[in-house]
Amino acid sequence: MDGAEDPANKGKVHAINALGTQYIAEAARSADAKMLYLSTDYVFDGQGERPWEPDDKCYAPLNVYGQSKLDGEMAVANTLEKFFIVRIAWVFGLNGKNFIKTMINVGKTHDTVRVVNDQIGTPTYTLDLARLLVDMIETEKYGYYHATNEGGYISWYDFCCEFYKQYGLTTTVVPVSTAEYGLSVAARPFNSRLDKSKLVKNGFTPLPDWKDAVRRYLAEAEL
Repeated sequence: MDGAEDPANKGKVHAINALGTQYIAEAARSADAKMLYLSTDYVFDGQGERPWEPDDKCYAPLNVYGQSKLDGEMAVANTLEKFFIVRIAWVFGLNGKNFIKTMINVGKTHDTVRVVNDQIGTPTYTLDLARLLVDMIETEKYGYYHATNEGGYISWYDFCCEFYKQYGLTTTVVPVSTAEYGLSVAARPFNSRLDKSKLVKNGFTPLPDWKDAVRRYLAEAEL
């Protein structure tokens, strides 16, 4: 996210998330194939408190990454009719880096950690998401969707407190504002609430509660 703000990287970010997506969409059109594009809450401006609905058009990305993902969305929607655009947020899974892994490592070596309490959203466990995407791609219920775990909207502070508790860490978690935290280069959205009711309306099974997802993740991850 922060690396995308570096002027030296902007061309690469656009090439991957926008141009690359355009090429894949064109290939899908040529093959008369369905396309599923994973996007992000970062396509919105992150303001207010109303949950973003899948078909909202009030875009105003806060950073380079968000704009590149919006450009990717538009490439898909303007090229294809048989597409799924699925926005996710706060992703964690067994592969790669994620907030849980980072903060548990920090918590093992610090008595106190500071975590932002004014950015609100819901986590997404990749295992749960993958199951939904398989079900989705086998249908013809095309369009925009939001897919995060259930369990209500929380802050990063709430998230950290829960997985520290489940993991058994006694590290003190101090809630701070985004301004107080002050380490990010790229602007982060305060409102990452994604309305997922369209999933149920179209017959898809919602992702499980995020606390249960954390429990299952911790049981699988080697942390």
